Amino acid sequence: MKKYKVKTSKSAAKRFKKTGTGKLVRMKANKSHILNKKTTKRKRNLRKDTVVDKTNVKTMKKILPYL
Repeated sequence: MKKYKVKTSKSAAKRFKKTGTGKLVRMKANKSHILNKKTTKRKRNLRKDTVVDKTNVKTMKKILPYL
């Protein structure tokens, strides 16, 4: 029996990284446009990356099998 490779979702692979402890990290949304109504503090906090919520990790592992 031949085993088949699972394809990685390339769009997701560009958006998510794995930390040293194995957690998935993503960038925050709402930083691309309409920035004049957002406060400087809010824009500064949007620059930071965040850990993916544990409810989404199972789905992410499925579409990123080799990450």
